Amino acid sequence: MKFSFDNHHLDTDLRELRRNGDLVAMQPQVFDLLVHLVQNRDRVVSRDDLITLVWGGRIVSDSTVDSRINAARAAIGDTGKEQRLIRTIPRKGVRFVGTIDEPTEDRRHTSAVLVNSEPPRPSLVLPDRPAIAVLPFDNISGDPGQEYFSDGISEDIITALSKLRWFFVIARNSSFTYKGKPVLMKQVATELGVRYVLEGSVRKNRDRVRITAQLNDTASGGHIWAEQYDREIVDVFAVQDEIADAIVATIEPQIYAAENFRSRRKPPSSVDAWDLTMRALSHHWRVTRPDNILAQALLEKAIAIDPDYCQALSLLATNHMFSAHLGWSDIRTVAPVAERAALAAITADNEDAWAHTALGSVYFSTRRLDKSLSEFEQALQLNPNFSLAQGYYGLALSYIGRWQDAYDATQRAIRLSPRDPSSAIYYGVAAYAQYVGRNYAEAITLAREAIRQRGDLSGAYRVLTVAAAMTGQIDTAKAALDQLRRIQPNISLAWIATQLPWKLDSDREHYLEGFRRAGLQ
Repeated sequence: MKFSFDNHHLDTDLRELRRNGDLVAMQPQVFDLLVHLVQNRDRVVSRDDLITLVWGGRIVSDSTVDSRINAARAAIGDTGKEQRLIRTIPRKGVRFVGTIDEPTEDRRHTSAVLVNSEPPRPSLVLPDRPAIAVLPFDNISGDPGQEYFSDGISEDIITALSKLRWFFVIARNSSFTYKGKPVLMKQVATELGVRYVLEGSVRKNRDRVRITAQLNDTASGGHIWAEQYDREIVDVFAVQDEIADAIVATIEPQIYAAENFRSRRKPPSSVDAWDLTMRALSHHWRVTRPDNILAQALLEKAIAIDPDYCQALSLLATNHMFSAHLGWSDIRTVAPVAERAALAAITADNEDAWAHTALGSVYFSTRRLDKSLSEFEQALQLNPNFSLAQGYYGLALSYIGRWQDAYDATQRAIRLSPRDPSSAIYYGVAAYAQYVGRNYAEAITLAREAIRQRGDLSGAYRVLTVAAAMTGQIDTAKAALDQLRRIQPNISLAWIATQLPWKLDSDREHYLEGFRRAGLQ
């Protein structure tokens, strides 16, 4: 759709605003807000309407909304004082009051509208988050009575995805209108306003089921990810839940990777807070000191653009805590910064699992273990499939002394996301849980698996050092300690005693004893 007003030309298909033929740089949220006001110029648009469309309904401050409205005014040569084109109606909302030429596309298709009783659906503006639709999975079992099972898989995936506050998920009633119909990805993208579409099929035969799933990028027309799941059916609904959880846990990082790739192809002038956060996330998951520092810088830029951006605030807090846990920074320096960011994230969106995980990690590192458990549990209530929260939950449980519960949490994290970049950390936490339980052989095995996955993981070398020392394998313990000193030069008995947050003195002494036997001073 194309609109002309004043000396501007707005093209919703190309997502461009031009002034006297020159392209005007705009953030995606500002562009979406302007389009919505122009398309609804016959009425006053309330702030709630703007928040629903532009921010996907997430909680944002009045200052954030005002900043986007002012940015839209600036893009079209208007000001808050003049309000020639965008007028604020006190206590009601805002309205576009400029004179619009007849939309170009409307004139071009006038005859078609007269011939067809139903006009073509307009393209929807993409939200600021990745938008995804889950189409009803096809029942290819040859038995119409199995429709409930394929529909159940689709509905469970929609429900699970909806708990990921970073995504904009199309509701079941909209995506299921395509059930049983041949559709093109471009058609779904246009009609639902999504960038990603998940489709699949279900073949159920006696006591076995085969489920295929495929994630598509509607912009490129390519496949991002595809997988096939074969299961024996003992409890049909348990299998349904398991497959849905596995699909969601797997496609989440795939979408983050795709969004990072997309953001890197943008010109620097159009990069917004979401793009910066995606770039930061890719560095965050690499879990190296240089990447950690780079992620912090990108997140600080994102927060400068949008101070109430929950995702960036949550990730910044989590990133600082990663740095402290791995011995790259002093907890006394980074904890106050991380806590401010995490609390701001909670204020911005109290229903976001990342925000509660971030705050839980701060409480953990500052020895408020009961509060940390509460935050991790709340995060897992909001999103039970959040592997990072499961991993952190296991870490907190182990330092409280509940080593069996801690080990179980790490196994859930690994099972939920077996390809997770953090799986090495989860193995390291599992190793420490077994050490707390005095199961030294298991601790050594798990620590070695963590090291196999990540050769620079200080926590895994710490567990290998103490577990080997406690079993009398002093040469192995000393070799592990040498590697630990290479990765974490500041390691000492004093650092261990003051930086790690045990609840029980006996657990701290047990850990220190392992290091003493290995020769650490």
